[in-house]
Amino acid sequence: MERLKKLIRKKLPQNAFVRNASVLVGGTLGAQALMVLAAPLLTRLYSPEDFGLLAVYTSMLAISLLLASLRYDVAIPLPEEDGEATNLVVLSLILVGIVSLLVAVLVLLLGGFIAEALGLPELENYLWLLPLGVLIGGIYNIFTKWSVRTKHFGLIASTKVRQAFVGLVIQLSAFKIGGFALLLGQTAGQGVGAMRLARPEIRKVSWAGIRKVAIRYHRFPKYSAPAGLARVVGVELPALFLTAAFSPAAAGLYALTNRVLGVPAAVLGGAVSQVFISSAAEAYRSGSLGPLVRNLHAKMAQIGLPFMLLLMMLGPELFGFIFGDAWRQAGEFACWMAPWLYLVFVSSPITTVTAVMERQKQGLVFHLALLAFRIIALYVGIWTGDLMITIMILAAVNAIWRLVFLLWLYVISGNTVISFVIDSFAASAKAVLCVAPVAIALALFSGIWFYALGVSLVLIAGLYWRLLKQAY
Repeated sequence: MERLKKLIRKKLPQNAFVRNASVLVGGTLGAQALMVLAAPLLTRLYSPEDFGLLAVYTSMLAISLLLASLRYDVAIPLPEEDGEATNLVVLSLILVGIVSLLVAVLVLLLGGFIAEALGLPELENYLWLLPLGVLIGGIYNIFTKWSVRTKHFGLIASTKVRQAFVGLVIQLSAFKIGGFALLLGQTAGQGVGAMRLARPEIRKVSWAGIRKVAIRYHRFPKYSAPAGLARVVGVELPALFLTAAFSPAAAGLYALTNRVLGVPAAVLGGAVSQVFISSAAEAYRSGSLGPLVRNLHAKMAQIGLPFMLLLMMLGPELFGFIFGDAWRQAGEFACWMAPWLYLVFVSSPITTVTAVMERQKQGLVFHLALLAFRIIALYVGIWTGDLMITIMILAAVNAIWRLVFLLWLYVISGNTVISFVIDSFAASAKAVLCVAPVAIALALFSGIWFYALGVSLVLIAGLYWRLLKQAY
């Protein structure tokens, strides 16, 4: 086993940033691979209504988790001194405990009202899981940030695989109890491995130190927390609106689309983001943040664009084939949501630029504006009474805003719009060449699109191989 570990370390890229990202991507990829492989089974064991229940629960959990530590956990990798970071860890843990208790009280007092307002009465029976999910998820997020600070990326990677495995075992084995098994698997899997992550020595903590870091990093609860809340509410709001306005099945279709299309952002975008923030603070201090951001964007664009184009062309066919005919409409959603989620994938690693540069106030303005536009888009779509039109309007608003936000991050980090256009055009040209076989097949020989897809995947693999060789 030790020889295998040495061999893996030897084969990893020499560049520290790429090497650390590779470790995290490997772990996250393993976790997401388990979820993707299990998805066709889950969609045949559970109905769209069951996934709708899961979508509503995870939306409420994501919003609560965002507030759990008031975003002080995001600041943990930033201080130069470990003592200061340790006080941030303890401050975050205290806040998570308080918020978990508040959520428990709200569930006890208003659980029935919340479930009725969402048009999902059965949710009331399962809301007791919410404060537990906030507590274990909040602890996991805090220790993950400390592991990022200490560059224990291997630990983070291994816990992600454990989380996915435990969650899926519960969901696959307990399907006879219905949608509750999906919720239970989500909550149980989330907290797995938290105690295995790197943790600081709490002996270095004092109340004076906690008060000092609370004041020093006040921008995070003041600006990052509202901005993050606006972002997460905007992402999770559609599931709640679609449940109340149309049906739990509509929310389930949307949730599956979001889940599948979000895999690249979760696998690569999330992993690179963790490594980026550990390097960006030093790069900003040394004046090299701009080249780091530009190089990262160029690589992410080359990775993400081919699959965005494939989803826009083959969404319904792919979803129907993989998940079953009952989920074909989710593929229609994917056609419209692909540009938006591609931009999420490309920009997600560099959103922490606002924290590194302490530009959280401007970030807050951007996210509040997006939340307002998302709510307007949902209301307009629901007013039409057409689920597909609602998804189209929502996807367009999200894509336009994400592009503007990405450009802003790109410019404030020290780059130009011209360089953004040049890099995006180069990535687009490569992507078009990769998906050309599918486009030709759909235009002239629609019956052989499946074989053309195989050719395109080979070309995409070749592109990725070139990127990998450059990284090494």
